[in-house]
Amino acid sequence: MSTSTSGGASWLARVLWRSTSGRMGVILLGIFVVLAVFSPILRPFGLDERVGGVYDPPSLAHPLGLDDGGIDMLSLLMEGGRMSLTVGFAAALVAMVIGGGIGIAAGYFGGWVDTMLMRITDYFLVIPSLPLAIVIAAVWGPSLSHLIVVIALLLWTSTARLIRAEVRSVRERVYVARARALGAGHGRIILRHVLPQIGPLLVANTVLSVASAIFDESALAFLGLGDPTAITWGKIIELAFLRTAVTAGAWWAVVPAGLCVALVIVACFWIGQAVEDALNPRLAVAHLSPRTFAVRTITGRVSPSDQGAS
Repeated sequence: MSTSTSGGASWLARVLWRSTSGRMGVILLGIFVVLAVFSPILRPFGLDERVGGVYDPPSLAHPLGLDDGGIDMLSLLMEGGRMSLTVGFAAALVAMVIGGGIGIAAGYFGGWVDTMLMRITDYFLVIPSLPLAIVIAAVWGPSLSHLIVVIALLLWTSTARLIRAEVRSVRERVYVARARALGAGHGRIILRHVLPQIGPLLVANTVLSVASAIFDESALAFLGLGDPTAITWGKIIELAFLRTAVTAGAWWAVVPAGLCVALVIVACFWIGQAVEDALNPRLAVAHLSPRTFAVRTITGRVSPSDQGAS
């Protein structure tokens, strides 16, 4: 599929809005992003403001109840969404830059460059992700910036392999060979001809990486390897388990945060699926309607009912 640099954004917008899954994903993710961005203004109570008792249940004043310190859970979830989405988008962006750069270089230049970069990618692929993240996070210390780097180191490999395969296909196309024959340099060919072609695929993979990054952040925070001074969805779940919310029956201290993580992951999956279906229309033909197998009357043949009538 051909896209230009100027028309790539408009093409992506059309694809997402025409697809039901893409439209739902954009709306759902947009709601979380808006709540996260305007969290300091929209949250009803302060993050250190005690407004009730320990694990008070949901009420009209506090729709999601209170935590063990009497803090409003809705305010904590909005702040947690702001930090979790920040980590997710930042880690996905770093992974896109690293993986996209390695994939473009390996796919475009080929030869020993491709071999060397792909062997490095293979080494990272065979390392178990979660143990590696635990070790690095424990060695570097708890910090949001460290967490972003750790998650990015886990995500860039899939991006690199996917982009490499697409670039290997793009570099053999006629317009790329024509540009090379006219004397265009490698930088111009990559920026003007290769990058616009792989842009939508890179965006779709980055959106999926956001979901993976948020899930990884929640897992690491739940294991106690997140920033202890930052409120994230994973940190909310961790504190709820440490402070016996489950045994106390305070489901509102655990379920809403987990549900937020799940909904963001689903929204990112819907967006990525819509873009992937647009880039490869053959994926959309996944189900065959029974009408496809309807038997049609052969022209010139008389049906049994007509024979009886005659």
